[in-house]
Amino acid sequence: MSAIRAFIAIDFPSEIHQRLDHLTGELRSRLPDVSIRWVPGMNIHLTLKFLGDVSTTNLEMLYAIVRSEAEKHPVFEIGVGELGAFPTIKRPRVIWVGVEAPAELSALQGGIENETTRLGYAPERRPFSPHLTVGRVSRNVTSNQVHQISDVLSDCKVGFLGATRVESVNLYRSDLQPSGAKYTRLYSAELIQ
Repeated sequence: MSAIRAFIAIDFPSEIHQRLDHLTGELRSRLPDVSIRWVPGMNIHLTLKFLGDVSTTNLEMLYAIVRSEAEKHPVFEIGVGELGAFPTIKRPRVIWVGVEAPAELSALQGGIENETTRLGYAPERRPFSPHLTVGRVSRNVTSNQVHQISDVLSDCKVGFLGATRVESVNLYRSDLQPSGAKYTRLYSAELIQ
């Protein structure tokens, strides 16, 4: 049985990827000596469900779930902006840009979560919090570096970066490489126009 790492996500247009690249470039220049893995703009997406290891024999069932859930939801618009960190700005592990979305996004994510759980994938324990991960802080950072990151994030004011229409949902393969993750779209399903 062969397996791949996979996730279900929403893509963004190149203009938003470019703005996110500009933002991470600014943050990187203000935190040059801090161990943070910055996500390249082209790899930034809105994850609806991280599946982890997926048997290739399950791919057709996952395609059917993505298609079925997409066909239940109309196209909607989301906005991107604001800067934050999980679990908090004072203790940053993941640096993110926020996503502002209507209830349709939560309904779409909830349907995907329910159906993938029924198929045997582990349910997400935390409530859905739409965000775009732009950086991951190394576990090896010192307390001084944590303060430095916190100060930069508190000081960096990020307003509205743009909006986009969500017209499709995608299933991606994730291949981890020394240079970072490489994502390959395996399937895409259109929302109701």
